[in-house]
Amino acid sequence: MRAVVQRVKGASVKVDGELISSVGPGLCVLVGIHKSDTKKDIDWLVNKLLTLKLFGDEGGKRWSKNVVDSGHEILCVSQFTLYYSLKGTKLDFHNAMPATQSQPFYEDFLSSLRTAYLPDRIKDGKFGAMMDVSLINDGPVTIQLDSPTQPTATSGDIS
Repeated sequence: MRAVVQRVKGASVKVDGELISSVGPGLCVLVGIHKSDTKKDIDWLVNKLLTLKLFGDEGGKRWSKNVVDSGHEILCVSQFTLYYSLKGTKLDFHNAMPATQSQPFYEDFLSSLRTAYLPDRIKDGKFGAMMDVSLINDGPVTIQLDSPTQPTATSGDIS
């Protein structure tokens, strides 16, 4: 699995102009699913998202609290394009899990995240829809996480 994680002051998702989800301070996470991902990858990513120290404390010490310590929210957005390869100037997505498999896999990921944290703090977009994602970066802080079972060279392969 691959996640692009942004620390945000707020974020929202709209589909066809209708607000689907929104969060206050916390994380906006774009989630890509590789064709060979398993439950082990879900568990790894859930653990990382909830334990990474991306927030400061009340005394101003940076990088000292995680999203759970801070009580913040997480907005997850499924993003199959994170597993692209370049074929010249054309994008190829053969490394992304097909939608028929990735939708239930993504739902399992969300369920695991809600079980490990507070369910009402986990929001998501609409799987497979064209979404308008708005956010206010905090920092900005943006990191990429790749589950250890996946090669990091998958994104940006050049041929």
